[in-house]
Amino acid sequence: MSTILLAGGAGYIGSHTAVELLESGYDVIIADNYSNSCPEVINRVEEITGKSVKAYEVDIKDKEKVDALFSENKIDAVIHFAGLKAVGESVAMPVAYYRNNIDTTLTLLECMEKHGVKNIIFSSSATVYGEENPVPYTEEMKRGTCTNPYGWTKVMMEQILEDAAKADKDLSVVLLRYFNPIGAHVSGKIGEDPQGIPNNLMPYVAQVAVGRREKLTIFGRDYDTPDGTCRRDYIHVTDLAKGHVKAIDYVFGAKGVEIFNLGTGTPYSVTEIVETFENVNNIKINHVYGERRPGDLAESYANADKALKVLGWKTEKTLADMCRDTWNWQKNNPNGYRK
Repeated sequence: MSTILLAGGAGYIGSHTAVELLESGYDVIIADNYSNSCPEVINRVEEITGKSVKAYEVDIKDKEKVDALFSENKIDAVIHFAGLKAVGESVAMPVAYYRNNIDTTLTLLECMEKHGVKNIIFSSSATVYGEENPVPYTEEMKRGTCTNPYGWTKVMMEQILEDAAKADKDLSVVLLRYFNPIGAHVSGKIGEDPQGIPNNLMPYVAQVAVGRREKLTIFGRDYDTPDGTCRRDYIHVTDLAKGHVKAIDYVFGAKGVEIFNLGTGTPYSVTEIVETFENVNNIKINHVYGERRPGDLAESYANADKALKVLGWKTEKTLADMCRDTWNWQKNNPNGYRK
């Protein structure tokens, strides 16, 4: 039985991945400082799976504590979710983002080396494709020029992991480039619970629906897209989590670095998201249109053929599923994990 350490595993994607790993027969250890998550998540994951999860409240930058965690447990692989992730906040607080996101990566690599752990999966992002590459994005494209410090930290962390793998021929690294995860576990017990004002579209829509926000502002309606609003590759978080299970299955037999896009390959516009949410859930979303935001691309979507060919992974959930599951989570947890 392999044990997987989920660094930052109490967050939105980490918690859903914990569920899928546990249900696939892996043991899971979660390490999280709960800066953008909540300890209640651990209870919910255990409730869904009927399995126990070992959890540590630890900042992944704290080398002493992370080293102790590795000493206490036989860890077979690491999935690195730990990081600050708000684009706008990264522009306002670049030093905090560089310090946090890069330090977590270096700490994990140092502790892995010390304890002989040779497998790591990194949650990267489509932002590394930058502005220059044409859509759909494919894995062999060069990393582009990012528009914000958050994106640059992902570029830098990918580079650090690639260099580490070049230096250590036994190290196996999988870089998963996420597109836009939305939705929630079908049980409604775990979902996206951003602290403060949501930075992403779907949790904002859900909070308007549940009455926590007055209205949604859609930024820009003059893009070169069919309805003038930005188009993104939205992926159900459960499909994304299953991609991590496939990546874990793969990483144990691999060496070097592999990159996979995790997306559906189908872009949806902001307007389509709002309309689908309204239709599926029979609820109106109060929305207005505002000016474009700087740095927003008109379109971003994946070519996910490589993940299908190499990992045997593809998405199964529809946009209607994503909208239905989001609302099921939000209406049952109007204030997220906090009562």
